[in-house]
Amino acid sequence: MDKVFIKGLHIQTTIGFFQWEKEIKQTLVIDLVMAWDTAVAAKNDELSKTLDYADISTEVAAFANRNPVDLLETLAERMAAFLLEKYQIPWLQLKIGKPGAVHNADTVGVEIERGQLAKRQVD
Repeated sequence: MDKVFIKGLHIQTTIGFFQWEKEIKQTLVIDLVMAWDTAVAAKNDELSKTLDYADISTEVAAFANRNPVDLLETLAERMAAFLLEKYQIPWLQLKIGKPGAVHNADTVGVEIERGQLAKRQVD
């Protein structure tokens, strides 16, 4: 199985349960791994046949800012569903970290996997 990934994407968004958190932007760090048959794009060197990680990175940040929520769990579920549908990704692993949320920890967060793993089909 081939994968396209984005690691350490820093975004600023509104997230959190407490009222003060709803009034500020906080940093989230996102790691995203997506199953994709990269051989199709590689065959003729075509960007249009792969996952454009620059576009996906922009969409991830925009989605988080369009959909403020209290919990990282909620954001992860909704973001995964959005990405699976918009890009027709068969499977993804999404990790969202919230650095500084716990005083003695570098970061806290959630990691989920959604979709179905598939073996690459060979021409």
